[in-house]
Amino acid sequence: MSLFRKKSVVSATPSSSLNKVLGAFDLTMLGIGAIIGTGIFVLTGVAAADYAGPALILSFIIAGLACTFAALCYSEFASMIPQAGSAYTYSYVAFGEVVAWILGWDMVLEYGLASSAVASGWSGYFQSLLSGFDIHFPTALTSAFDPKNGTYIDLPAVLIVLIVTFILTRGVKESAKLNTVMVIIKLAVVILFIAIGVWYVEPTNWTPFMPMGFGGVTAGAAVVVFAYFGFDAVSTAAEEVKNPQRNLPIGIISALAVCTILYIVVSLILTGIVPFDQLGVKDPVAFALNFIHQDWAAGFISLGAIIGITTVLMVMMFGQTRLFYAISRDGLLPNKMSKVNKKTQVPVVSTWITGGLVAAFAGLIPLNKLAELTNIGTLFAFSAVSLGILVLRKTQPDLKRGFRTPWVPVVPVLAIVFCVYLMLQLSAFTWKGFVVWLVIGLIIYAAYGYRNSRLNPENKLNDSEHSA
Repeated sequence: MSLFRKKSVVSATPSSSLNKVLGAFDLTMLGIGAIIGTGIFVLTGVAAADYAGPALILSFIIAGLACTFAALCYSEFASMIPQAGSAYTYSYVAFGEVVAWILGWDMVLEYGLASSAVASGWSGYFQSLLSGFDIHFPTALTSAFDPKNGTYIDLPAVLIVLIVTFILTRGVKESAKLNTVMVIIKLAVVILFIAIGVWYVEPTNWTPFMPMGFGGVTAGAAVVVFAYFGFDAVSTAAEEVKNPQRNLPIGIISALAVCTILYIVVSLILTGIVPFDQLGVKDPVAFALNFIHQDWAAGFISLGAIIGITTVLMVMMFGQTRLFYAISRDGLLPNKMSKVNKKTQVPVVSTWITGGLVAAFAGLIPLNKLAELTNIGTLFAFSAVSLGILVLRKTQPDLKRGFRTPWVPVVPVLAIVFCVYLMLQLSAFTWKGFVVWLVIGLIIYAAYGYRNSRLNPENKLNDSEHSA
């Protein structure tokens, strides 16, 4: 049963060498930075054109409900165990080591592929903006490896990943300040679209409201759920938060509430301006403004999209670095990945490993077919965290909880039902890829993690001998 050896809440919250500088406002901005981006600027068009039509609003509501229920569960864990690692750490306490490793490995997939996909999307918008000034990259450097089309590497995607990696090594407070500035610009751009677009809505564009039936709405929800995922990156910052028991729940729930309202309003206006079957473009928000001949605003939107997608990339990569840090500190990955720079108080090795991996994927591999893998991985993590709340309420009811998930067991059960239902809407290819990824992870755990774990009795004995 040593596969299921558990951490206690006390051992899961060790003294940290990370810098405690983030407040509730910083966390809310981090959450909005991660959530508002690809969802509004890219996914709205694809989901409307290919799946839901004008009923896209229902897709966002279903996906938003699933994430809201999960966020309430995350908030209880975050207030109880204010440590880096998010779902990985929570499951270490609730279920034991092998489940924690599976969740951690699953989240590596989530953050890694999501960051790479976001970097690719950034590259598309950036090149589009440059082309407006008649500036073009050589074809070979414009997209992922595809010799038939003459492309070998997506150089802009690689460059933005390396720039963001460098920013993240400067320190969490500096990264958070820059993120806040970019989030304010991004929100201003979204509000600009709403303020202009609302006057051009044609209600006739909302009929038929559900052209692909309710199946299209749920399939759309399974796609746009990607748009909400940033909130779990907030909980990975737990060790860098002042008063985490109070500030983490505020940051997670506030970010999700703001973003859900904006998604609903934007999707209503978007499908009201442009017939849904014309929205299958990479830049649907800018396209809608061009459609109503507001070209001056479309330029602002494109610039806002670049800034917005940059913040998503920054927070997703931040989450990946703190996940590597937490897993490495537990001995399941090499120790170097949890070493913190004394000056910046940042795990620099983890940050550059993350940057290198994301740059390689974003630069060389077309990720459109793999985007669903991000969704299935995250929904799996949400389900596990929600189940963990039920387990700990039964097994450790007296634990101090700075925030308590309301209406237990109803909210965790609804989170699990919604998330599993959305997972079942994803393709067989996605499920096969997910299983292959988990098998690779279990092989790594068997070969390295199990033996080197801090909870391995041999390692505990060695540690006590060294300390003696």
